[in-house]
Parts: sequence; C-alpha cells; structure tokens
Amino acid sequence: MASIMKLRRLNTFADRRFTFSLQFQARHLSSILNPPDSTTPLSSKEKSRAALSLLKTEKNPQRIIEICRAASLTPDSHLDRLAFSIAISKLSDLKYFEGIRDFIEELLETRPDLNNEKFIAHAIVYYGQAGLLDNAFQLFDKMSQRGIPQNTKSLNALLFSCMLAKKYDDVKRVYLEFPGKYGVDLTLDTYNTVIKSFCESGLSSSCYSVIAEMVRKKCKPNATTFGTLIAGLYKEERFEEVGRVLEMMRKHEVPIGIATYNTRIQSLCKLKKSEEAKELLDGLLLSGMKPNSVTYCHLIHGFCKEGKLDEAKKLFNKMINSGFKPNSDCYFTLISFMCKAGDFEAALKVCKQSMEKDWVPNFVTMKLLVAGLANISKVQEARELVVQIKERFPKNLQTWNEIEGSLLKSEDA
Repeated sequence: MASIMKLRRLNTFADRRFTFSLQFQARHLSSILNPPDSTTPLSSKEKSRAALSLLKTEKNPQRIIEICRAASLTPDSHLDRLAFSIAISKLSDLKYFEGIRDFIEELLETRPDLNNEKFIAHAIVYYGQAGLLDNAFQLFDKMSQRGIPQNTKSLNALLFSCMLAKKYDDVKRVYLEFPGKYGVDLTLDTYNTVIKSFCESGLSSSCYSVIAEMVRKKCKPNATTFGTLIAGLYKEERFEEVGRVLEMMRKHEVPIGIATYNTRIQSLCKLKKSEEAKELLDGLLLSGMKPNSVTYCHLIHGFCKEGKLDEAKKLFNKMINSGFKPNSDCYFTLISFMCKAGDFEAALKVCKQSMEKDWVPNFVTMKLLVAGLANISKVQEARELVVQIKERFPKNLQTWNEIEGSLLKSEDA
C-alpha cells in the first residue's frame, strides 16, 4: 500500500513538473514577441508583425524556430505565410535542414489546427523551398495516413515544390504519373505550373504539347499560360515563335492585353534589348493601348542595367507626368544606378520622393549617396539624410553616428 501511495505521489509530481514546464515554455515563447515592459498580450496580427520584424534580422537557427513557435503561425494569414517563407529561407541559408524537418513534423504532430489539407500543401512547398524534396514526396505520399486524401491542391503544391527545388525531371514525372496513380484531376494551375517549369528548364518547345492536352481536356488556357510561354521563348531567344504564340492567343480568344506586352518588354530588357522594348511601348501607344506603371518600371530597370541612365530618367519623368506611380523597386533601382554613375544631386531628388512614401533604399545605396553628396560639397544635405536614416533605422545607429561625425569634421574643415 505504501509503495502504491509513493508511486501516486511520484506521478503527481511528474504531472505537476510537466505542467510547469509547459507553462514556463508558453511564458518564454510569449516573451520573445512581447516588449519587455508590456503587460498586454499581443493580438494574433501583432504577433505576426513582431515575428516578421524579428525574423528579418535573426541569424540563430534555434531562435528563428522559437520566434515561429511564439507567433503560432498558420497558413490562413498572408503575414504568417510570409513569416514561414522567410524562416524557411533563412534556415536553408544556414543549412539547418534537420531543424526544418523537425519543426514541420512538430507542427503536424502537436498542432491539430494544422493537420489539414491547407497546411500540408504549404508544408510540401516549404520542403521544396528548402531543397528537401524527399520529405515533400514523403509527406504527399502519407497524406492518406493522416485521414486526408491526396487532391488537386496537394498535387499542385508538389509540382510547385519540385520547381522551387529546380528538379524539373521530377516535375515532369509527377505531371505524367501522379494524376493516374492517385486519381487526381488536373486544373489550370496544374498546367500553368508545368509550363513554367518547362520554360525555366529551357524546354519551352514542350509547352505546346501541354497546351494541346489542355484543349483536349476542355481546360482553357489563359493569359498566364501564354505569357509564361512567351517569357520562356524570349529567354531561349526564339523570337520568331513569339508571333506564333500571339496567334494561338487569338485562336483561343485570350485577350492580348497590357500584361502580355509587359511580359515581352521585361523579357527584352533582361536580354539587354531595352531599345527594342521601348519600340514595343511606342507601338502599343500608337495602337491606343495604355501602358501601366509596371511597363515603365521594366523599361527603367532595363535602361539602368545597360548604363543608359539618361533614357531611364526620361522614362521616369514621363511616368510621373503621366500620372503613374513608381513602386519602391523602381525608386531604389534608379537611385542606386544614379549613385553609381556619380549623379548624386539627381539621386537625392529621387531619394526624397521615395522617402516621402516611407520607402528608404538599402544601407549600401544610402551610404554611397551620403558619401557622394559630401564629395560634391553638399555636406548639409548629406547630414540631413543621415538624421532621417538614424530615426528610421536605429539598428545601424553606431555606423551612421560615425558617418555623421566624419561629415561634421569635413564641414568644420
């Protein structure tokens, strides 16, 4: 009897210790996201934002996983999906592959809210993002053991996972074998993923047979289908076939809109054929079709990369005067190339416009701009920039203080 009572006391003690451990872990994880002086629990969205902010700078793999645990991320939120993706990318860069496997498996085993079709599809993609394709295939194959049958969503995720891992032979194998093996229907997204994979791997000619199968299966191709193929043909410099694809679009009654032109313009710019891309813009203007901000951004980026900064600046001004709004990348690209070309006054003007929208170029560009302004005797303007940067990016405070100190010395001199 005494031994039974002793055993019960030991079990009770063990249960209390386990409960205390869980409570301690919960408090520890909560403190990762909450500010030290805060007593109010964060909302789900606030947790996600805090996690995103921490993940962008964190380099310790264990800490990255703890941040994700603390935020209780789910695939239902765009912020959470972004946080997951950043975490997986950073863990992959750190080659912490075992940690990725353990973390995804932990989520599937310990969080019933994630043991569903939606999260499994995302997990398959995360494995591909990390290059862990064997794990992606294993998770897909064992879905039925979790009471979730394989379906179109998970098949599309597996195809996308293979493409992210750049295993294009596996994309082809899954496309040809798995629908019949698992009884899964193919959709427009399935075909478009396969077409993108063929184009990325330099096999654009294989896309024609995929489109033919789509037509046979009564799955109508869309602008994305043909746009992807056009980009692939440009990448392989098979320019003569672009007209053929445009004819196919007309045959299948798919409108040739600005998105198609943007694909062609971007593709030409990537090939350093920005002048030809500009001719396309002129042609669509003559036809009465209106460009959009994306059109101009592609051209500005292309001319910058070719060192034709004057043309890029003309297009930027035309874009603004036409009422189009450049995106942050357009501003950053132009500022960076202006600085590299020594055009610091123009770069400062564009930088001020960008910062008014809360878009600040990266540290390297801003440092180059500040140094360049100082070299052309615009020390006061350089100091004003540094003050603004210090307010927005306190993590580089020491570096900017040193730069500001050197500016003060040069001004005194």
